[in-house]
Amino acid sequence: MKFLLKLTLMSTLLSIANQSFAQEEKNIFKYMVGDCEVVLLSDGQSTGNAGILVGTTPSMLEKCIPDGTFPNAYNAFLVKIQGKNILIDTGLGSNLFKNLEAININPSQIDAVLITHMHGDHIGGLLQNGQVMFPNADIYISQQEYNYWTSDEAAEKAPENRRGGFDQARAVVNAYKDKVKLFETDALNGNVKEIMPSVAAIAAPGHTPGHTMYMISSNDQKMLFWGDLTHAMAIQMPYPDVAVTYDTNPEQAIETRKKVLDYVSKNNISIAGMHLPFPAMGTITSKGTGYVFEKF
Repeated sequence: MKFLLKLTLMSTLLSIANQSFAQEEKNIFKYMVGDCEVVLLSDGQSTGNAGILVGTTPSMLEKCIPDGTFPNAYNAFLVKIQGKNILIDTGLGSNLFKNLEAININPSQIDAVLITHMHGDHIGGLLQNGQVMFPNADIYISQQEYNYWTSDEAAEKAPENRRGGFDQARAVVNAYKDKVKLFETDALNGNVKEIMPSVAAIAAPGHTPGHTMYMISSNDQKMLFWGDLTHAMAIQMPYPDVAVTYDTNPEQAIETRKKVLDYVSKNNISIAGMHLPFPAMGTITSKGTGYVFEKF
């Protein structure tokens, strides 16, 4: 009997340990794009609520998210390309440094941080207790995104409960000072603009005025990091016209999303997203009036 009790206890403890390990594993995922290694660094998996969706109908919700929720996540990515360590966004910053440590990367080894936009769940890892966390990194922000978050007029027009985001964005800009690299972006077309070798920036306005995507290229393979082009894949793939309450300009966000989905599906370009559930990377194919996401 004692042996059976010990065996049961060991089995239970092993099960708990395995569940914890599996959950930790869901924060990190590696994928090769040509010679470039892309690493998911997630702050964790979460669940979104239908309350943030704009433009749905009861039949859409019943078909796609009958319980009113959908899988979500908060992601950043490390890109190892051309001998550089490049972060694309920094998430909330809650798991970022633990994840970097797990893959043997010190924050001082990060050469550049590319920001899709300056919401708190994308720039949260840049400062910790007011301290610069990536002392050797250049911080890339589109000129239009920078202009928006440093504008007193935009801050005054924002709802009161969102004005803190302007303070956070400005704190980042002030802390990194001359390490901030501003650039102009072009709309999605055949001629994307490189901001560094093998890395291009593409305008994707709507979610924020200067929302930016980044395309990496290696050995004729490409991956598009589309930031917050989507928040609720479960419904925004079959119904791209669904927006979210966080979009600064929902109509423009919808137009951008439909254009990008059409582009990546027709050109066989893999994608990665900051709110895609684990492993947060995959491919897009068209289906009827919508699209299907196949994860890696």
